[in-house]
Amino acid sequence: MDQISTDVLSHLGARDPEAARILAGEAERQETTLELIASENHVSSTVMHSVGTWMTNKYAEGYPGKRYYGGCVWHDAIEDLARDRAKKLFGCNFANVQPHCGANANIAAFMALLKPGDTVLSLPIKSGGHLSHGLKPNFSGTFYNIVDYDLDPETELLDYDAIRAIARECKPQLIICGFSAYSRTIDFAAFRSIADEVGAYLMADIAHIAGLVAAGVHPSPFPHAHVVTTTTHKTLRGPRGGLVLSDDEEIAKKIDRKVFPGSQGGPLMHAITGKAVAFGEALEPGFKDYQQQVVDNARALAAALVEKGYRLCSGGTDNHLMLVDLRGRDAELTGADAEGWLESAGMIVNKNGIPNDPRPPMVTSGLRLGTPALTTRGLKEAEMVKVADWLDRVMTSKGDEATCTAVREEIRSFCADFPLPH
Repeated sequence: MDQISTDVLSHLGARDPEAARILAGEAERQETTLELIASENHVSSTVMHSVGTWMTNKYAEGYPGKRYYGGCVWHDAIEDLARDRAKKLFGCNFANVQPHCGANANIAAFMALLKPGDTVLSLPIKSGGHLSHGLKPNFSGTFYNIVDYDLDPETELLDYDAIRAIARECKPQLIICGFSAYSRTIDFAAFRSIADEVGAYLMADIAHIAGLVAAGVHPSPFPHAHVVTTTTHKTLRGPRGGLVLSDDEEIAKKIDRKVFPGSQGGPLMHAITGKAVAFGEALEPGFKDYQQQVVDNARALAAALVEKGYRLCSGGTDNHLMLVDLRGRDAELTGADAEGWLESAGMIVNKNGIPNDPRPPMVTSGLRLGTPALTTRGLKEAEMVKVADWLDRVMTSKGDEATCTAVREEIRSFCADFPLPH
């Protein structure tokens, strides 16, 4: 643990021992376990502590130079810094850094581009899409007419000809690409071609692959997408939050209005400070090397699991994640069981549905695994083979207590050699 973190816990412990105890427990959990959830990462101590600053004390409704409160001169400066760095990072002309999360970024984009009842074409959550792309209980499924496209049932890949045929039939006002559990490269140009043919806007939700895109190890949605939304954590390795990007001046004006006052009030200026710092880190030369290692590690982990007899959806990965169909190894094995066993052994994963999964969402037949957090700790291809071995030992034992205990101690020792970033 870095000295600032130690000082923070000491300071808090003198005033609120119970809260300090909880925070110390979470710090210890992260330090001694391996994080394989594809949507999570470890921020630098610089980013983490930049979120806990004086910026949390101020309301700053509005935008730089146009605030509804006085005393915002430094809040204007930090938001401008975050916006400028985001534009440079993604090579675009507009950035709104105020969304509290990725779903809020999507709300603003929907409101800017659509009217209630308009048709949206998207991949359903059961096939790797996100809940904010059309799930019925979500705002997207409540206020808009959602039409699904799906993966090819044989290859489990995007079928652009099939997507085009559906678009021609339903004539959507918006097409969404960018997914939560898709392990292959997205052809943004193909999606734009389909959108242009039917007169639709194209929105790319790159929440999962934003870091890969920023580093140039995955194709960029620009200049193809009208609007790009993302989270700022995951592969981008920033604080939890959202971001909206565009190259279209008129759309940009609408986005600003739909973030504030359309869907949010006061921005979280402490989080925006963390975003500015994280974007600065992402502009450093080493970030590209990190992102390339994320992809290399994912391929190495995928290959090691295949060698042990596990089936990966679509046959492998091109990015930071993979979707493991556990039925390929054991027809009775569920994602929920595997998630619990692996956590007890020191590996944090999430159960995940596979395409056409017959099991319910809280059970599932799969696991979604990712390498961003492991790579942040400094693990490389050789360590991925070791991680695959630990995963296999625990799942093959069906969560045997002795096996999980033994693996847990091995991982605790291993983590000491690969500490969290300071």
